[in-house]
Amino acid sequence: MKSRFLKLALGGAMVAMVAAQSTSAQQAAPAPTRAAEAMPAVRAMADRYVAERKVPGIVVGVGRGDRPTEFVSAGRIADEPQAPAAGPDSLWRIYSMTKPVTGMAAMILVEEGKLKLDQPISDFIPAFRNMRVLDDPNGTTLASHPAKTQITVRHLLTHTAGLGYSIITKGPLLDEYNRLGLNPAAVGPAMEPQMRAARAPTLEEFANRVAQAPLIAEPGTKWSYSIGLDLLGRVIEVASGQKFDDFLKARIFDPLKMNSTGFVVAPENASRLATNYFYMGENRVPVDGGPTSIWLKPPSFPYGGAGLVSSARDYDRFLHMLQNGGTLDGVRIMKPETAKLAMSNLLPAGTDTSALGAISGLSGKLGFGAGGSVYLVDVPGGVGKGTYGWAGAAGTLAWVDPERSIRGVVMVNYMPGEKWPLRADINQAIAADFRR
Repeated sequence: MKSRFLKLALGGAMVAMVAAQSTSAQQAAPAPTRAAEAMPAVRAMADRYVAERKVPGIVVGVGRGDRPTEFVSAGRIADEPQAPAAGPDSLWRIYSMTKPVTGMAAMILVEEGKLKLDQPISDFIPAFRNMRVLDDPNGTTLASHPAKTQITVRHLLTHTAGLGYSIITKGPLLDEYNRLGLNPAAVGPAMEPQMRAARAPTLEEFANRVAQAPLIAEPGTKWSYSIGLDLLGRVIEVASGQKFDDFLKARIFDPLKMNSTGFVVAPENASRLATNYFYMGENRVPVDGGPTSIWLKPPSFPYGGAGLVSSARDYDRFLHMLQNGGTLDGVRIMKPETAKLAMSNLLPAGTDTSALGAISGLSGKLGFGAGGSVYLVDVPGGVGKGTYGWAGAAGTLAWVDPERSIRGVVMVNYMPGEKWPLRADINQAIAADFRR
C-alpha cells in the first residue's frame, strides 16, 4: 500500500526508463464529463484533480443503501488526447485492494468449515511446520531461533504472521527475500523481466520459498505489513481443491457479475485499461501503458496481495455485497454472520499495532479484519466505527461502512499513492454531499 510499494521500482532500470519516457503531465487536461447533480462536491473535486493535472482521469463511486450507485468520472484513462474518457467500466490496477478480496475468499472457506481462523497453515503447507524467528529483526545477520507459535489463518488475514514484504523489509532479510524471489507484484515492462526471472513460477513454489525465510516476529504478536495475503492464496488453493484464481472467479467474481475483474486483462479489453504513472517531481511519466500493459499476459502466479485489475463498477459490487451482509441482487456469497466477522477486528489479543497507522495512512483507533483495516471507534466528523477497507499502491481507495450502509471506491493510477491528498479530499467532498 502507498509508496512503499515503489521501493520495488527504484532500481536503475526503472529510473532510466522513466527518464527516457518523460511525457509530462503538463499537456492540456481533457474536458471533464457531464456533472452528476447528486454529488456536486465530489464532482467539483474530481474536475479539479483533472484541471490541476494531478491525474489524467478519476472515477469515484459512492453507494448508499440499495439505491443506485452514484458514479462521478472526470478526464481520461491516459494523458494522450485520444485516450478514452474515464468511466465506471474503465480498468485500473488496484494493487493492495486485492487483499480484501483474498480475505473474503478465505472467510467463505471458514464458513464452510474447510478452514478455521486459528488453524495452523502447516496443515495445508507442511513446509511451515517448523518456522524460525530472527533473533534481532534490525540486526545484521539472519541468526534465528525456533518459533514458539505456528502461523495460523488468522495471522495471514491480519498481517500478524511475522512475514516481511520487500516494500518495507530491510537489511539481511530483504536480501533473503530478493534471493528467494519473494516479489509477488508487477510494476511495468522495464522491471518485469528481472522480477519474473527471480520470482517463483507457481503459487505452490512461492509458498514453499516463503517458508525458507525466517520471521521478523513471533506469530501473533506484531502487525507488520506483509506477503501474508499472497501466501493465503495457496492456503485457499489447498483447502478448496481449486486453483486460487479459479476459486475467486467461481465464488466471488461470477456470482457478483464482476465481469471486468481478474489477474489478466483480455486483449479485447485493453482499450479500457488505464495507464499507470509514476511521479518524478511534478511530472508524471508512464510506467505501464494500457494498450501494451504487462497485465495483458498472465502473471507468474495470481498475486493475492496485489495482482487484480478491476473497475469502479465491479469493486462497488464487491463492497455492496459486504454492506448487505454477504448478499447482492439475491445472490449470497457468505452468511451475514461471516461478513460481520470478516469486517470485525480479528487481531490476536495484545498485538503490537504501532505500525498500522503509519503504513495505512489512517488516523483513529484501528483494528484489522480479513485483509482490511477496521475503525474501532467513530472519528469525529469523519468515518464511523466499523468502517472496513484498504487502499492500493497506485492511489486507489475503497471502504464500506456496514452500520450506516455507505460505501465508496476511488479509481486512479499513479505512484506514489500519497503524491496527492486524495483520501482527505474525497472524504471531505463526500461528507459535504451527505450534508446536503
